[in-house]
Formats: sequence, structure tokens, C-alpha cells
Amino acid sequence: MSREDREPEDAAEPSEQADRERTRREFESLETGQIALPVQPEPAPPAAREPERIPAEIWMLMGATFFVAVGFGLVVPVLPQYAESFGVGATLVSIVVSAFAFLRLVTAPFAGPLVERIGERSMYVLGLLVVAASSFATAFAGDYLQLLIFRGLGGIGSAMFTIASSSMVVRFAPPSMRGRVSSMWGAMFLIGNISGPVFGGLLGQAGYQVPFIAYGAALVVAALIVAIMFGIRGRGRGNAQALKRKLPPLLVRDAIGLPAYRASLAFGFANGWSNMGMRAAVVPLFVGQLVNGEPWAAGVVVAVNAIGNVIALQWSGRASDRLGRKPLILLGLVVASAAMFAMAFGAELWYVLLVSIIAGAGSGLCAPTQQAAMADIIGRERSGGRALATFQMSQDLGSIFGPVVAGAIIDLAGFQWAFVVGGAMLLIPAIAWLRAPDTLDRGAE
Repeated sequence: MSREDREPEDAAEPSEQADRERTRREFESLETGQIALPVQPEPAPPAAREPERIPAEIWMLMGATFFVAVGFGLVVPVLPQYAESFGVGATLVSIVVSAFAFLRLVTAPFAGPLVERIGERSMYVLGLLVVAASSFATAFAGDYLQLLIFRGLGGIGSAMFTIASSSMVVRFAPPSMRGRVSSMWGAMFLIGNISGPVFGGLLGQAGYQVPFIAYGAALVVAALIVAIMFGIRGRGRGNAQALKRKLPPLLVRDAIGLPAYRASLAFGFANGWSNMGMRAAVVPLFVGQLVNGEPWAAGVVVAVNAIGNVIALQWSGRASDRLGRKPLILLGLVVASAAMFAMAFGAELWYVLLVSIIAGAGSGLCAPTQQAAMADIIGRERSGGRALATFQMSQDLGSIFGPVVAGAIIDLAGFQWAFVVGGAMLLIPAIAWLRAPDTLDRGAE
């Protein structure tokens, strides 16, 4: 018999032995009343999960945000006094601030679909360059009407780059780190706001036009960062393919059915009214008329507000990733509202500085957490340009009506009642959020 003929017979022997062993074990199990279970191999220990890191695109975006924030901070303390230098009252001063927000509002419905069509990077760069041109033109305004037009046109570019940057944060931030990334993004903006108003007040000593020229230059630098660095990153890694949208865009009619989105719109309006509009238009005017008439004083008050904001941001982002968005939003709104009410009861510089830092802390607790909540609602796998644009519109509406109504109240009844109304506005979204569910999904997205 050849070797080939013997191999099948030899190969069958191990199988027969295994069958006999299995039969023996089955009989033993019947005799003892126990069921013989097959021995399962111990599972291999799970591989160590590499911690998520903040993507390079987020770091680039924050670098550009710093230059945008520094430039914006330069003009905040001097814009009301620049407008007042043309011989106008508080209402017309507030209208200059509101014109910027009004053009943002008008542009936002078009900016949402446009960011989906041309992409975030192109939209961001184009928007920055539009605002830069507006800032340069504002510096050379010859009268109040030119100041109003040139400053207002910057709102078009602001809507473009604001919605584009929000879309990039939603797209590139890991779901488990949205609160942290939103806080870091807000902190970068506010670090610029801390240094910006101080230098803006000092530059304002040399002329109200100087801060606007510096603002335009800072915006050009930010545009170059995004245009060059994002382009290199995209060619090197193909990041456009890394995060393809798998779901259809989130339409406003679908988003409006979510209680959390409706609460977010209420937050946007109140935040635009009090924390953005009144802080930019009413607080510097209040400091200039009743506290200290020097330009540096208004800059310090705005900067202290930003310091309080940054202090709160050190904790709020990570806390919202653990505890949820809703508790931080509610806490921040209550603190910011209390500070706004308190502003009505004192005009000493030390008192205004103390209240400003508390107001900044309240804003730091809720504003970036709200941004993370918007990212939760939209998700990474679908575009949310339209929903983000509508949210931005709610803030712009608040930024428009807040300073204008506050200015009219100041002319009729004084600053105190303007601050009381501003504090009451911040309680409205708190009521809306009490009835809305938290947006944080502690599972994997």
C-alpha cells in the first residue's frame, strides 16, 4: 500500500478518538447529573484605546480666531465714542452698532446654503476679507452716514465667516470633546478680547480711526492662515474625504420641531440682546458718561468681562461633556442675568469692574456650552448650514433690537432701566431650556 493510500486512514484516527472522548464525557455527564460544557478560551484583553486628540484643523481655526478676536476687541471700546464724535445721541450711536448685526441678519439666510455649496474654507476666507475692507473704509468715514454704511457692510462678511467657522467646529470636533473644543474656541476669542480692548483704548488715544485700521490688518492675517494652512492640510491628508456627510442636510423645518433647538433660538436672541449688543454698545457708553470719560476705562471694563469669561471657560467645556449641556446653560443664564440687574445699582468704577467679571463668568458658562449643544443637534454626518444660519439670525435679531431698545430707554428713563430689561431678557431662554431635554448623547455618535 502506498503512502498516499495510507494517509486518509491515518488522518481519520484523530477524529475517531475525539468522537470517543466526546461520547465518554456525555455519559459521565448523564451519570453525575451535570452538563459538560465546552471549555471557552479566555477573551483577549481589550486593546488600549488611544485617547482622542483635537484635530489639527481645530487648532488652525483657533489661531485664526485669535487674530479676529484681537481686531474685534480693538474697536469695541471706541466705536460708540467714534460715532458720538459726529454729534449724535445715544440712539444713533446704538444704531451704528446694530447696523453691523442687521446686515449679518440679512445675509444669514443666503450664507447658510452658500456654505454648503462652496465649502467652509472658501466661505470663511471670503467673509474675513469683506470685513477687513469694511474696517479699512470705516476708519476713513467722513461723516455719520458714511460710518453707518461702512460699518454695516462688514456685517455681510461677518455672517459668512461666522457660519463657516461654526460649521467647521461641528464638522471637525470629536463628539466626545464638543464642549471642550467649544470652550477652547471661545477662550481663544476671548483672549483676543482681553488684550484687544486694552490696546484699542490706548490706540484710541491716537485717534478713533487707528483701531479700525489695525482690525482690518488682523483680519487679513486670519484669512491668510485659513487659506494657506487649510489648503496644505487638505492636499496632504485629503480631509475632505475623511468626514463625508452620510445624512441629508438638517432643514430648519425639521430642527424647529426639536425643543432643544427652539430653546437655542431663544438663547441666541437673549444672548445677542444682553451679552453681545448691550455689552458692545451700552456698557462702554455707560462707562464713558457716568463712570469715567477716558477711553481706556471703557476698554478695561470690556476686558474684565472677557477675563471672567475665560475663567469660567476653564471649567465649563469639560464639565458640559460630563454633566450635560442643560445644567451649564441654565447656571450661566442665571449668573449673567443677576449681573445685568446688579449693573443698574452702581456707577463706581470698582463696582462696575466687579459686576463685569461676574457677567463674563455667566456668559462663559453658557455661551460655549450652547455652541456644543448646537453641534449635538446637527451632528457630524450631516450639514447644518441652514440651521446654524437661523441660530445666528436669532443672535443678530437680539443684537439689533437690544442696543436700539436700550438706547431709547436710556434717552427716556436712564441707564438703570436699560440694564433691568437686559437682565430680564436672559431669563427667557432659561425658562425654555427648563422644558427642553439635554442634547448630550453619552454614547458614541
